This record gives sequence, C-alpha cells and structure tokens, in this order.
Amino acid sequence: MSRIARALLTAATAAALLASGAQAQLLGGIALPPVSLPVPVGNVPVAGPILQNILTTPAAQQAINPTLDHVTGVTEQIAQSGPATLLELRRLRLDQLIRENRAQLESDRGLPVRRGVVAVLDPDPASLQLALRAGFRIVANEAEPTLGLRLMQLAVPQGMSAPGGLRLLQRVAPRLQADVDHIYEPAGGSLLPVAGALAASVGPGSGRTIGMIDGGVASHPSLANARIEQNGFAGAPRPTGHGTAVASLLVGNQGAFRGAAGGAQLYVADVYGGNRAAGSATSIVKALGWLAAKRSQVINISLVGPSNSLVERAVAALRSRGIEVVAAVGNDGPAAPPQYPASYAGVLAVTGVDARGRALPEAGRAAHLDFAAPGADMAAALPGQGYTRVRGTSFAAPLAAARLLAAGSPSRLAAEARPGKGRVGRGIVCSDCRIDPRTVSAR
Repeated sequence: MSRIARALLTAATAAALLASGAQAQLLGGIALPPVSLPVPVGNVPVAGPILQNILTTPAAQQAINPTLDHVTGVTEQIAQSGPATLLELRRLRLDQLIRENRAQLESDRGLPVRRGVVAVLDPDPASLQLALRAGFRIVANEAEPTLGLRLMQLAVPQGMSAPGGLRLLQRVAPRLQADVDHIYEPAGGSLLPVAGALAASVGPGSGRTIGMIDGGVASHPSLANARIEQNGFAGAPRPTGHGTAVASLLVGNQGAFRGAAGGAQLYVADVYGGNRAAGSATSIVKALGWLAAKRSQVINISLVGPSNSLVERAVAALRSRGIEVVAAVGNDGPAAPPQYPASYAGVLAVTGVDARGRALPEAGRAAHLDFAAPGADMAAALPGQGYTRVRGTSFAAPLAAARLLAAGSPSRLAAEARPGKGRVGRGIVCSDCRIDPRTVSAR
C-alpha cells in the first residue's frame, strides 16, 4: 500500500471512529446517522493534521458516516498513529454529543453532564433545608433499598449551570454527598435503537445469575432459548446492536455460536432507552440497585465515563454484598484519563486482546488492570438475525464476566489466566470463548 493510500485510510478511519465513538466498540452492519461536523473559526483548525485533513474535505460526511464493519479491519492503524490522535477523537466526540443534545446536556470541563441537575445521596434533613433555601428544587427522590441508599435529584437555581450549582451546593450544604449527573458514553451508532422486538425470557435458568448495564437486547435466534429479563432506567427498554452483541456473548446459543455463560439467567438494565444523551450516573445507580435486588452474582458494565461519587458509592454497596462487578477499560487509548467504573476499587477492569493474544492498541486504561479477554477477530449477534465482526473492550468484558461467574471468585479466575502480549493485567481469560467470524458467516 502506498504512503498516500495509508494516509487516506488512516484519516478515514479516524473520522469513522469519531462518528462511532472511542468507547465505540465497533459493531458491523449498522449505519450511523448524519453528523454535523465541527467548523474551523478563522484559520484555527479544530483538530490535528490527521483529523483536520479529513474534516475539511468534501468527502468528510461520507467518511464519518460508514457502516462500522468497514472500519473494524483498520482500527489498529488509527490507534498506532499516536495517542494524541485518539485524545483528539475523544474531545471531538464529546463536544459533538453535547452540541447535538443541548436541551439535555451541558459541559463540565468538556465532559457531558445532565443539564441543570445535581444528584445527592442520603441527604440529611438539615443540609437539604439549606439547599432548598439557596434555590435548589427537588425533582426526584427515590430509595434504593437493596443498596441501602436514597438517591435525590435537585434542579439548580434558575440561570445556573449544573457545575455551578454543584459548587454552590458544596458551599451552602457541605455535608451533602453530591455530584453532577455525568453521562456514560453510548457506544456510537450501535447504541441507537433498532427496529424489532426485545429478547424475551423463556424457560428456567441454571441457578447462575448475571446482570449487564447497557442498551436493550433485541430478539435473535441465539437468544431464543435464553432466560432474559429486561428493565429500563431511561424510559422503556429499546433494542440496540451493542446490547444484543454483549448479551449474545454471555448467553447466546445457536449452532457454532456459544455464549460464555450459557444457561445463566441474564438481567438486562437498559440505561439508554434509545437516547444517546442518556446513560447518566443516576440511571446507572438505579440499574445497580435493580440488579442487586435480582440477586445478580456478577454484573458486566461495558460503558465508560468519569469518576462519579454516586456511582462509586453504589459500586461499593454492591461489593459489600459480595456482588462482583466487571467493567471495560474503553477504547480511548493509553493516554486517555483513567475510565470508570473500571477504575473503582474492587471492580475487575478488563481490556481486550486479538486472536494472537496481543493487547488492543486502542484499549484505554484504568487505575488498575485486572484481566484481558478476546476483544477482536470475533463474532457476536446482530439484532434480528445473523452475526457480525466486533472489536473493542466492550466485548472483552462480558467474556471475563462469564468466566468469573463460572470460577466463583477473582482469585480462581486468576488461576486460569494465560500470558499475553502487552498490557493484559494478570493475563488472558476465556481465550477459548472467541467465536471465529468465519464459523458463523459473520459479515
């Protein structure tokens, strides 16, 4: 391949990853919606050379609106172009999410948060009165009895931003445990709702229970005999490509395709409801409470976002009850900030490896790294029927979660881990869980 061809391919890949999201675990066969491109101000570029070249060409819209299966084969090239490019993609992606959803979102130092709202855990009456006198207003007040928490959402005083409201609240009522309502990223177009029915529950489970926080799960032949229960925490659950792929890797079963936790009862907590601007910290806390009430033994979270004190407290409450949490480290590259919930104490942080046991170059990082699992050169279910090639730490995490469910503890899981190449934590688990795309005619 010529140098010019490689440059064009890398640029097109960069734009495609911007559209699909760096958390965007790449999922084939699903087209993305049109995207409004950033516009340079004067002669000031909006991105570095690789991105700027593609964003300023007439073909930019076409390059930024691919079907994701055309991107999976060249993801490594953009990752190897350098961590600075991945950070640019992350910044532009988050800016775009906020710009396209200004009625719902605003920026907190470049991170998307719910507009005009702060969230509080277990408010004491005296501190709550101080907040109300300062102009805050209660908009939601819910108990999470299984976690032993009370979650309250406060509208900030009129004309104030959510970050500004949090600063005011910390001054007038410093005893409150409060935070802005961070958004945990939808995985690009693959988390957009798709037409079709939700996967339905049939038959008894094996007694093993596993939960997932994601988008909704669509019906698929591999899930026809699975025991699945779904609940929505941002409206009614809506089927998505990403949720369907993750669920199939857990409990799918059709011909040559086998999920890694076959026969287990699967509980699906949809925190998006078909809305890319959803996936908030408060919805994740409520989802964790529901999954705990369902006695999930292991919970998989293939989403990333910033540290949030409410999510951290909810995860700690789960861990105190002996519930294991597994989370993906994301795909923003090793130079990105540590991602959460993977970085919380007690959460098993999972990265991805390819078929040769090499750590994915686009994999993000966490405050600690526990395990790796297959995250490339593999197949997962498409909504409705058929299979697609998938790539990303989103798809490694459920395989590690399934093996943890079978092993019974992180220490037993570590005992079966195998060496790998690059940053793989304590080693690769579930290495034989990879479904070769050729065996299921994945497209």
